[in-house]
Amino acid sequence: MAEDPQRNFRSHYYEKVGFRGVEEKKSLEILLKDDPLDVEKLCTFAQRYPLPTMYRTLVWKVLLGILPPHYESHAAVVSFRKEQYQDLLQALQVIRFVEDSTPQVWVYLRMYQLECGTLPRRPSHSLGPEDKMLIAIAEAMDEMMENDVDSYWLVKCFVKQFYHKYGDSLPHLPKSLEHYLNLEDSKLLAHLQTCSAINKLPYDVWFTHCFAGYLPESSLQRVWDKVISGSCKILVFVAMEILLTFKMKLMAMNKAENITQFLLNVPQENTDAVISKAIDLWHKYVGAPMHSV
Repeated sequence: MAEDPQRNFRSHYYEKVGFRGVEEKKSLEILLKDDPLDVEKLCTFAQRYPLPTMYRTLVWKVLLGILPPHYESHAAVVSFRKEQYQDLLQALQVIRFVEDSTPQVWVYLRMYQLECGTLPRRPSHSLGPEDKMLIAIAEAMDEMMENDVDSYWLVKCFVKQFYHKYGDSLPHLPKSLEHYLNLEDSKLLAHLQTCSAINKLPYDVWFTHCFAGYLPESSLQRVWDKVISGSCKILVFVAMEILLTFKMKLMAMNKAENITQFLLNVPQENTDAVISKAIDLWHKYVGAPMHSV
């Protein structure tokens, strides 16, 4: 479908005067009037545009299967989700796996393990990679949501979807980063390779934890919009844009340990601009969905 020049002009104007997303918000509101909701179109929208804050939780719940597409079922499903949450909590209290003093994110972890049949015999049992990911996601999600029930279901379904959809792709993301960085800035890649830093980048935080605990909330939500709606490749381009943004500092470092330490504690200013550039790179190399919204 050909691009509409007038629409492009309006969008460019809106962005220049500080109203980026005006048309996109209207488009999403039209999609949200559908009953049943068109999950494919919502995915496409979230791939192309950032979700407005006021609708983000609803769209995430629908895309993750927490809520069904039919609005008439929402009230009953919400009630059922609350009952499930309370049943899990009570069961964990009875077997003394959680107490009133248990941190909320650990409550989510034990609930998830109980549902998945992976609850260890002792609470002191060491955490596996999936457990650590869930804790990281939960800590970030708990800051975003207003109630524990929403937080748990979003955390649970995010983690399950991530491992189901992207588990096989996850080990290949570092090589994918090398590939695209070579196309975008071969000198920076060569420097990271010469310093033996390319294999010591914070891949767990970037890829396995989906930048949870690494990016500020507003930036993280924009990344998760893309992950939840169907792309783990966005993680590669966020990582690449971080490297490009701090190229001068990285090029001045010659020890892998120093590079890794710097990247684990990058300045938090202007991360929204970093994410915008990362999304542009993602669209440049991967392409944007073609559905009209």
